[in-house]
Amino acid sequence: MKAKSGSTGARFAYEGLDRVIHERARLSVLTSLISNPKGLTFGDLKQLCALTDGNLSRHLQVLERAKMVAIEKGIDRNRPQTLCRITASGRKRYLVYLSTLEQVVRDAAKVSKVETSPGVLRALMPVRA
Repeated sequence: MKAKSGSTGARFAYEGLDRVIHERARLSVLTSLISNPKGLTFGDLKQLCALTDGNLSRHLQVLERAKMVAIEKGIDRNRPQTLCRITASGRKRYLVYLSTLEQVVRDAAKVSKVETSPGVLRALMPVRA
């Protein structure tokens, strides 16, 4: 997928970077759910994404409102259980998002090949803490 360009020639606008997904916690949640098509319990998702109850709950609300996840509440062994699944539209939006990220990486790689200046390459390298 190529980066969309508007009438202004905004080659690097990357409109496919969905703002709902483009947040670390929600990206983690969706990646976990796409990797587990049968869904995950709230507790499993919380552990996989290293989130607190409240934080996960809030991000799930955003994703549910966007119709990207489905949340089912039920009982398992006399205990409440919440099961989360990615929806078909959530899967599609996630894959479009990944395709756009791949374009970002390809564009950055082109710049690093064209520009051989050490300053440009340094700017593209991850910062070490």
